Amino acid sequence: GSGDGQGQILQRFPEKDWEDNPFPQGIELFCQPSGWQLFTERNPPTFFVAVLTDINSERHYCACFTFWEAVESAQLQSHPRNGEGEEEEEEEEEEEEEEPSSPVQPAQLFAPKSLVLVSRLDHAEVFRNSLGLIYTIYVDGLSVSLENVIGNLLTCTIPITGGAQ
Repeated sequence: GSGDGQGQILQRFPEKDWEDNPFPQGIELFCQPSGWQLFTERNPPTFFVAVLTDINSERHYCACFTFWEAVESAQLQSHPRNGEGEEEEEEEEEEEEEEPSSPVQPAQLFAPKSLVLVSRLDHAEVFRNSLGLIYTIYVDGLSVSLENVIGNLLTCTIPITGGAQ
């Protein structure tokens, strides 16, 4: 094909919408503004932050960290050159016996994968660091659950005013 595809959400946190902060519809289109395309070379990771405004004019800061993963190559398929008749298939089998053919290995292809953080707060550097940490855990294959990592990143303790630290 042309190498163009569509984005797909593989996992999200939280799994269900929060009443006051629904999941942005169409975010998979937003992550790759120039389209989901396969590349023959692994590109370096990219990061950008964009601002989405909802129907109530509230800003949502969307941090997007994109990296490229190798796509598993599809098995080679033989296609008849002159159509699909039985006689033509027999002729091709005879030709293949006469001329040994070497299978052509397709070039390695890389597909984009994006990590997205949506927030009402404007803290681009914190977003970059958080997504970078998640990316590192994923790429290094560390045995840490993403749910725990994200929970730890999003949890903070706010001390009571005048109380003990």
